[in-house]
Parts: sequence; C-alpha cells; structure tokens
Amino acid sequence: MPPIPEIRPGQSLELLQALHILTRDGKLNQDSRRKLKQVNHLFHFIEPLLAELVATNGTLTLADHGAGKSYLGFILYDLFFKSRDDGHIYGIETRPELVDNARDLASRLGFARMSFLNLCIENAIDSPALPAQIDLVTALHACDTATDDAIRFAFHKQARFIVLVPCCQAEVAAQLRSKKNESFARTPLSEIWRHPLHTREFGSQLTNALRCLQLEARGYQLQVTELVGWEHSLKNELIVARHTGQPRRNATARLEQILHQLNLDGLRDRFIY
Repeated sequence: MPPIPEIRPGQSLELLQALHILTRDGKLNQDSRRKLKQVNHLFHFIEPLLAELVATNGTLTLADHGAGKSYLGFILYDLFFKSRDDGHIYGIETRPELVDNARDLASRLGFARMSFLNLCIENAIDSPALPAQIDLVTALHACDTATDDAIRFAFHKQARFIVLVPCCQAEVAAQLRSKKNESFARTPLSEIWRHPLHTREFGSQLTNALRCLQLEARGYQLQVTELVGWEHSLKNELIVARHTGQPRRNATARLEQILHQLNLDGLRDRFIY
C-alpha cells in the first residue's frame, strides 16, 4: 500500500486505527483525513513549546482540558512523549465513558505516562491527582465555555504555555440576543449584531477577543492565527499563549470597557477574576 502523506514517519498505525482515524485496512476517508491534518498541524505548533520546556525544565507536564476522545493527547504522546523516559500527559474530561475508553486504550498501547481523569473544572483545580503546576495546557475544540474552563485551570496551574482551538461559543451570543432591544436604545454598535447570523458570528469573534485580553491581563504574550485552511474546519482559530510575567497594562480596563459598551456587564465574572 502506498504511503499516506498525512501520516508522519514512526506514527503508530495501531493508535490511528484505535482512534478510528485509519480504517481497519489502513485507509483514510475524507473526514478522518481532515481530522488528522488538524491534529498534526496543531502538533507542528506545540512541538517547539514541548522542546523548549524540556530544554529548560528537563521534564514536562501537559494537561489536555476538555479532552473528549483524547485525539490530541494520544498523538502528542505518540509523536513526542513516547520516545522519552519522562514527562506526563493528563487528559481531563467530564464524560466518564470517554475517560474509561481512553484509559483502556492507553493501557493497550503501553502509554504508561498518560492519566485520564473524570473531573469538572472546580474539582480539577484542586485535585490531588494533578500536580500543583502544569507546564502546558491545551484545549482542542472544547465546546462553548469549556475553553474558558481550560483558561481558568491554566491560570491556577501557573501554565507556562496555553494552546487553544476554541469551538462553538454560544454564551456571549446568547447575552447579546437576550439584551438586543435594550442595546438598540443604548448604542449604535448594536447594528453589528442586529441580524441573527451576525449575532452568532460576532458573538464568536468577540468571545475570543475577550479571551485574548484576559490572557494578556495575566501576563501572557499571544500568537493568534489559523490552524488549517478554512476548507478543513470552520473551528479554525488558534491561540498560543506564552507566559512572560508582564501583564498588558490596559488589558483589564479594555475588557471592562468592551463589556460595558456592549451591554455585557453580566459576563464580567467570566472574563475578569
């Protein structure tokens, strides 16, 4: 069978089949090809961060928050951690059946330095099953406020790097929609989200802009870019945050101003704490 260009040299075919990315006869369908391209492209961004952490720390810890089926965690382990003698990946997920499946797969593949925890954000922050400090926190397509949970978790764990690919973001759009009439009388900016389609799109864009300000207020330097081409996924924004310890001076003030001007004061606790 000819080589598949999306599969990296040394990548475990058994893992890709177990994740249903490869079929039993070793082929990729169109959907799994897109999925593999996304995860491998994300690895392209994460690998240098892992190498930097190893160079400075000697070891590393990574938490995949809102891990789902743990595609990202397994592929990171396969491509980076497996060849090393140290380092640990923690997959944090609220659905127990996905945690059990991931544990079984890690055991079957001999991925000994992977742990999967059935925890919500409140319990994950204080869980004795997790170290007090995590080097890198990831969240790939964690739906709606699950990305915000990953950010909160990363702050508590003093993460040096945070890598986010946000998914559907309904909370801000719902607030814009619920206060639409009030906002029309308050600001001409409400024309930006007057139509339902624009409400959804603007709400998504605004959510990530607020998250960026939140990260900058906590001393993170950001790279915001596309993960892959839009033909592969509409959930395509990639935020890579590096902790520098130097907060952007006006970030919190900007957050306050935007929330107030857009009649979103009710979301203050989501982004400022």
